[in-house]
Amino acid sequence: MAMGDALFRGATPLAVRMRPASLDEVAGQAHLLRPGSPLVALADAEKATAGAVSVILWGPPGTGKTTLAQAIARTSGRRFVELSAVTAGVKDVREVMQEAMTQRDLYGASTILFLDEIHRFTKAQQDALLPGVENGWVILIAATTENPSFSVISPLLSRSLLLTLQPLTDDDLAMLVDRAVADARGLAGSVELSPEARAALVHLASGDARRALTSLEAAAAMAEPTGEEDAAPVITAEHVAQAVDRALLRYDRQGDEHYDVISAFIKSIRGSDVDAAMHYLARMIEAGEDPRFIARRLVISAAEDIGLADPQALQIAVAAADAVAFIGMPEGRIPLAEATAYLATTAKSNAAYTAINAAIADVRAGGFGRVPVHLRDAHYAGAKRLGHGKGYVYPHDLEVGVATQQYLPDELRGRRYYEPTARGVERDIGARVEKIRKILGGDG
Repeated sequence: MAMGDALFRGATPLAVRMRPASLDEVAGQAHLLRPGSPLVALADAEKATAGAVSVILWGPPGTGKTTLAQAIARTSGRRFVELSAVTAGVKDVREVMQEAMTQRDLYGASTILFLDEIHRFTKAQQDALLPGVENGWVILIAATTENPSFSVISPLLSRSLLLTLQPLTDDDLAMLVDRAVADARGLAGSVELSPEARAALVHLASGDARRALTSLEAAAAMAEPTGEEDAAPVITAEHVAQAVDRALLRYDRQGDEHYDVISAFIKSIRGSDVDAAMHYLARMIEAGEDPRFIARRLVISAAEDIGLADPQALQIAVAAADAVAFIGMPEGRIPLAEATAYLATTAKSNAAYTAINAAIADVRAGGFGRVPVHLRDAHYAGAKRLGHGKGYVYPHDLEVGVATQQYLPDELRGRRYYEPTARGVERDIGARVEKIRKILGGDG
């Protein structure tokens, strides 16, 4: 078979041609494919007429959600109907349900409804699925890349098994790539793959089988004959680099990279390295991180690491968060970048953060004491008889606006929590705090 025939057979993408015909060919997801598991039972042809539970497959793109559904349909003997939540509506769902009932009643046929991207369905659209799932008219296999706890209605969740798919390992991806090169459904041996090219394809795929096979197909189209008789063209790492216009970041929103990159981002802001902070921001944006998560961390950074050294920092961070929620992505990257640059380059102080932590530590250790009598509420009946409020000096009645009186409980008298730095606005705040403390203590 010529390489052109292998690559462009019917213009069907390589990733589609290489979809497994059975669960035995599925790469990865061993935790879901053990003997007797719900998916294995669902694919059992001998149980095709028996009832089966609906499932929701949750996982990152390219981990095999559609592949599993189609493999189950091929081996189970059940009718298979596929809908996409992007294009289907309530009318389409109801038509599937009606036809499923007809097939069941007339021919005893069981129907699998595969619904891709169920998180895109509205509540009303998801409600339309309930009768069919509850009464067994269809066995629903729904796929989603979003957390079903937030994107799927509770009644549907309670009637389905939630199965979580994991990103494919490097070994899984390498096996898939090698299979695609050799298999008659794939490139049928029309090209060879260098070890460096295989490693590059696996690395760039970042756990996504579809990306690995798509990149392989593009690289194979660039491979040229070696000139030797009967020698197949060799795909090199250079071909892979030419085929893929940018590196696909190894970034799992629930895994180590998620936490490592956001940690590096915040620490770069704290360390005033604006270039490093912008780099990590770009990595998160390109990896598809939730921009609201990034915005929340910027707000925390403004309060924790900048504080009163620049009170405007918190306002800018909150404004960036509001802007992202209002305009969405990709334009939301601009206010995120503006806030990142401002926070990274302004004066830093963690004095307020340290102060509240120290105060909380004292309270947890039992250091809270009674509120001084002159500070207690004197508005309710009997308060004055108890002496509440007696001796309280109203600061606004004084020229300096600060009275010499005790505010902390006796047990904590003289305790200091807030220690302003000499950086930014806090330098002036520190000078005021010292004057205030002297007046409060009677030394002013």
